[in-house]
Amino acid sequence: MGTNYHDEVAKENQLKMRAVLAELPQFCTGFFRGIEPTTSSRTRIAYAYDLRLFFYFLHSENPICRKMEIREIPLDILDQLTVHDIEDYIEFLKYYEKDGKEYINDERGIMRKLSSLRSFYNYYYRKEMIRNNPPAIVKLPKLHEKEIIRLDVDEVAILLDEVEQGDKLTKSQRNFHEKTKVRDLALLTLLLGTGIRVSECVGLDIQDVDFKNYGIKVRRKGGYEAIVYFSEEVAQALRAYMQEREHTIPEEGHENALFLSLQKKRLQVRSVENLVKKYSSLVTNLKKITPHKLRSTYGTSLYRETGDIYLVADVLGHKDVNTTRKHYAAIEDDRRRLARNAVTLREHHTTAPAENEPPKE
Repeated sequence: MGTNYHDEVAKENQLKMRAVLAELPQFCTGFFRGIEPTTSSRTRIAYAYDLRLFFYFLHSENPICRKMEIREIPLDILDQLTVHDIEDYIEFLKYYEKDGKEYINDERGIMRKLSSLRSFYNYYYRKEMIRNNPPAIVKLPKLHEKEIIRLDVDEVAILLDEVEQGDKLTKSQRNFHEKTKVRDLALLTLLLGTGIRVSECVGLDIQDVDFKNYGIKVRRKGGYEAIVYFSEEVAQALRAYMQEREHTIPEEGHENALFLSLQKKRLQVRSVENLVKKYSSLVTNLKKITPHKLRSTYGTSLYRETGDIYLVADVLGHKDVNTTRKHYAAIEDDRRRLARNAVTLREHHTTAPAENEPPKE
């Protein structure tokens, strides 16, 4: 009996969480227990990594915390920190050295870490365990909008042709390609034809595919399940792969996995990222793409066809439609430009002279 992918991921994250908690001040345990009902294990481990860095900063730079071990830092230290201390932390994040390595955070990295710190402070502030909340009033770094990279229709065709034919692969790569091209074509066609996340894709089990209704059952961020529907083109690629999959004997614990590696184990996120990188690098003039850019490509195509931002948000699994709107703002602007001539207020035409009325000089 195969293990549940999502349960396995949650278990791995829990083990990581315990390891990081052992490095954090002891009072932090209360925060993570408090947010557990409303967050995923993935979110909590991200918070834990960010907070570990924050307390590393305090231990390195703060004169009070420097005198004690990180595990022994008390809760009331949060009340002693000021906006100036948080601004020092933001400056620290731009460039720092840790364990012999150099680290640089861009504005988005800084924003995410500051967001984690805000959630941390807010928890204790709402519980009335601290009186001050400096992260809530510190000035946030300005985010510059990044251009959303998507594939054009012809680029999608070129990419899928390369996956199917492998003309530009090396001789060594072709040997592997013969074994994986049906799988790779099904996987990339599914990503491009549904817009699902790569984590949702690798988490698919065989029984999650419903050819009767042309749908797949995916586990979304946050843990809820949803049905995402696919086209006949996607169905054909999936059927071809699943016929091949029936003759594969998976490793123990991977019997249910839809997409298998050459080692007969469930394909992992990193493997899909490498797979996309490999094929995209072979195609002339193709943009540098990732699985997430395939998702953006699908979202763009769906929005252009339907003009329904709420439908796009629902299909992509965005909880907040503003997230979707932010990504597709440029297309919305194009649609607004088209709308300027869509409504006619008065008919404008040349009035013919009335009968028996002489034309004006």
